[in-house]
Amino acid sequence: MDEKTRSMISEPDENGVRYYSIEGPAGSPGSGYGGTAEGQRLAGGLEDTESPQEPGGAEFSGGPNGPNGPGNLNGTGGPGDPGNFRPRKRSNRKNIIICVCIFVAVVLLGVACRSFLGSGEESKYADLSDDHISILYITGTISGEDTSSLTGGESYNHQWVLNRLNDAIYNPNNKGLILFVDSPGGGVYETDEIYMKLLEYKKTGRPLYSAMGSVAASGGYYISAPADKILANRNCWTGSIGVIVGTFYDVSELMDKYGIKAQNITSGKNKAMGAMTEPMSKEQKAIYQSLVDEAYEQFVGIVADGRHMKRSQVKKLADGRIYTAKQAEANGLIDQIGTLEDAIADMRSSYGLGDCSISEMKYQNNSFFGSIFSKLGALEKNREKGDVAALLEWMEAQGKMPISYMSEIQK
Repeated sequence: MDEKTRSMISEPDENGVRYYSIEGPAGSPGSGYGGTAEGQRLAGGLEDTESPQEPGGAEFSGGPNGPNGPGNLNGTGGPGDPGNFRPRKRSNRKNIIICVCIFVAVVLLGVACRSFLGSGEESKYADLSDDHISILYITGTISGEDTSSLTGGESYNHQWVLNRLNDAIYNPNNKGLILFVDSPGGGVYETDEIYMKLLEYKKTGRPLYSAMGSVAASGGYYISAPADKILANRNCWTGSIGVIVGTFYDVSELMDKYGIKAQNITSGKNKAMGAMTEPMSKEQKAIYQSLVDEAYEQFVGIVADGRHMKRSQVKKLADGRIYTAKQAEANGLIDQIGTLEDAIADMRSSYGLGDCSISEMKYQNNSFFGSIFSKLGALEKNREKGDVAALLEWMEAQGKMPISYMSEIQK
C-alpha cells in the first residue's frame, strides 16, 4: 500500500454521525474501494470502528474528504457530491408476502405428503394373487359425506367401502369376507347401499361373517344382518333396531317474547315443515312418521331375512333399545360372543380355508396437514360464535338431520 494512503475520520455532526474517508494514492479524489467502512478497511489504514446503526439496519456512504466528499454507495464519486447515511426501512408488505408464500408452501407440502403417503384409498387386494380372506373394517358413522379431502380426518369413507366390496366380489382369489363393524350406524341410503353390495357378494357363494367391535348398533347391525355368522365382542353394544329422523325444536314462543317475526315463502303448507320458527302441525308429524315407519319396516324385514326369524318376532326386539352381546345372543340377534380372531379361525375351519392368507382393508386418511387445518378451522369457527348463536346452529342442524339408522346412545 502506498505510504501516502491514510485514513481520515470526521468529527460527529449534529446527528452524531462520523464520516470515514480515504485519501487515495497520489492525492486521487476517490478510492476504488468506495466510501463504505468495509471498502476503507480493504484500502488499508482503517481500524474496525463501529458505525452508528438505525433499528433495522443502515448503509453508510461518504466521500474521501469528509461530509462533503465525492464518495457514494458505488464507490465512485465526483467533486462536490455529498456523502450520505441512509437507514433502511423494513417493508411490511415484504413480510406479508413472505408469510403468504410460507403458507402456500405448507399447503402444497401437505398435498404432496398426502399423495406420497396415500389417502387410504388403496387395498392390499391388488397385489394378492394367492387365495385369501378379506377383512373389511367399517368404523365410524356411515355417511356419504366426503372425508377424503385435505381437511378431512374421519375414519369412514363411503365410496372407499363400496370400492373395497367390489374388489372382494370381482377378485377370484378372494375366498371369504369378514366385516369388522365398529359403528353406531348412519344414513339410511348409505347403509342400504352397503347392504345391497353385501347381497351381491353373497351371490358368489363365498362365506360372509360379521365381527362386531365396541358398538354395532342401528345401521351397524343393519349391515351385519345378512352375514352367515355374526360374532360380537363381549363388551359390544348392538341392536338399536329402528329409525330416527332428527330432533325438531320450536322456538316460536321465544321469538314472540322478543318480538321477532319470521316468514317462509313456500309453494305449499308442508314445504317448510320442521322449521323451528313455527309449531309442527299434526299433518306434518304424520308425514314424518310415515317416512320413519317405511324405513323401519325395511329394517325389520332385513333382520328377519338375515336371522331367519319371523317379522313379528323381530318387532318384539326392534323397539330401538340397545342390547349387550350377551342379551343379543340370547335373543338370536348374534350367533356367538367372540373376537375378530375368533371369526377368522371359525371361517378357516368351517370352510376349509386354512391355507388362505389374510388381506386387511382399512381406510386411513393420512393427510397430516389436513388434520391440523381441520382442527384449527373448527377452533376458529367456534371462537367466532357466541353461545346463543352456536346453540341455535346446533338446534337447526338437529332438525335437518336426514332419516337414518342411527343409534343415539354411543359408547
